[in-house]
Amino acid sequence: MNCPFCGCPDSKVLDSRPVEEGGSIRRRRECLECAKRFTTYERIEAVPLVVVKKDGRREMFDRGKLLAGIIKACEKRSIPTSQLEKAVDDIEREVVNNMEREVSSEEIGEQVMSKLKSLDEVAYVRFASVYRQFKDIHTFLQELESLLTKK
Repeated sequence: MNCPFCGCPDSKVLDSRPVEEGGSIRRRRECLECAKRFTTYERIEAVPLVVVKKDGRREMFDRGKLLAGIIKACEKRSIPTSQLEKAVDDIEREVVNNMEREVSSEEIGEQVMSKLKSLDEVAYVRFASVYRQFKDIHTFLQELESLLTKK
């Protein structure tokens, strides 16, 4: 951090404290050359995450939309909301840690199916039937048979 008074690149931090409910940090600094004090603010730079849809459209990643889809698949099932939120947290963390600015909807869908398969098989089949757009009863049966054979 260059001193705003003399331009020296060296300063020492005298005091640090969070501001904006932890969204940034206020630092009180002192220049090592001219001894003048100044304040800086540090904030995490949020990189927007874009979802590329099957038809090529792009839209911002929406955690609420992801949670709503999972809740819909788990409707009338006895799965605690906390488990559903944890699944969304895990998926979001995996997508963000991927360090890519764009992620395909197929990749997110596969992660959702993986999480639902371990949570509840009925919810998994519900989500898969919409996500994979089963054309007829035979493709639906194939998915059920693959699920049964893995058990």
